[in-house]
Amino acid sequence: MNQFRALNYDVDPVFHSANRPAAKVGLLLTNLGTPDAPNASALRRYLREFLSDPRVIEIPRLAWMFILHCIILRVRPKKSAKLYQSVWTSEGSPLLVISKQQQQAIQVQLGDGFSVKLGMRYGNPSIASALRELQSEGVRKIIVLPLYPQYAAPTTGSSFDAVAKELSIWRWVPELHFINNYCDQPLYIDALANSVREHIEKNGKPQKILFSYHGMPKRNLDLGDPYYCLCIKTTRLVAEKLGLNKDDYMACFQSRFGYAEWLKPYTDETLKSLPAEGIKNIAILSPAFSADCLETLEELAVENRHTFIEAGGEKYDYIPALNDRADHIEALVQLVKSKVCSQASV
Repeated sequence: MNQFRALNYDVDPVFHSANRPAAKVGLLLTNLGTPDAPNASALRRYLREFLSDPRVIEIPRLAWMFILHCIILRVRPKKSAKLYQSVWTSEGSPLLVISKQQQQAIQVQLGDGFSVKLGMRYGNPSIASALRELQSEGVRKIIVLPLYPQYAAPTTGSSFDAVAKELSIWRWVPELHFINNYCDQPLYIDALANSVREHIEKNGKPQKILFSYHGMPKRNLDLGDPYYCLCIKTTRLVAEKLGLNKDDYMACFQSRFGYAEWLKPYTDETLKSLPAEGIKNIAILSPAFSADCLETLEELAVENRHTFIEAGGEKYDYIPALNDRADHIEALVQLVKSKVCSQASV
């Protein structure tokens, strides 16, 4: 009996009745991440972590480490810092600020039965630190929601890697549910359609609506990554919701890097070619981003605007990411609730 008592979990203060909090479901929201400051040293730390991830760069490790440390980390941080400075706010990085707003709004909607934490795949706050917060609260059931609507190995898959790495050192691994995509969730599609509809009501209907997704090497698709197919599916569902004709919209892919072939059509090349085809009034959105960030606020809203206008375009409108719109928050909340209910019914 004494040996049994010695193994009793009450010896752990987390489990002691005097310290044990009311049972909660933990919700971990994750996103890509951001540097701590818009300067070269912060960008160097961030890019080192980001570009060292084998999910992100799938070339022979030794060769890539040489390129990364001897070339990229010597040149790119200063250049990237200038871009971040152009979108940085008094509150900090737009992605982090908006992600915190999403976290707070979701916490309010879910109520006291949930503990909602935010963890970034790269940078701060980290996924590991967010999980440890949940651990300190005695949470024994965790739902992980990467805020990437369309699954991709370099984003969603890498988030799972980070969660698994942290949990691999826990003595008591919690019950875990990992949401790997929500590209076709009805309320998410509704929120995207609403954002486009509201833009049209305010600014008029453009000649063409571009759905610009973050790109990835075509090799990933060839090896079985479903990201491209999920992007096309999201585009089709939103177009159907809006009643668009095939000539009214198209999907394209931005932010390519390096010399390999990436998913096509490329956003920048598409924008260069449209005016010559008589398409001089467009609106563009990026459904792959749940929150506005450098790739939307600088690349899409500014850089690509210049590309289109210089090619002969006349009107270019960027439709913001869903951010903390009420319909977006509702979509995420209902997604989480549906997973809790499905677990309870098993």
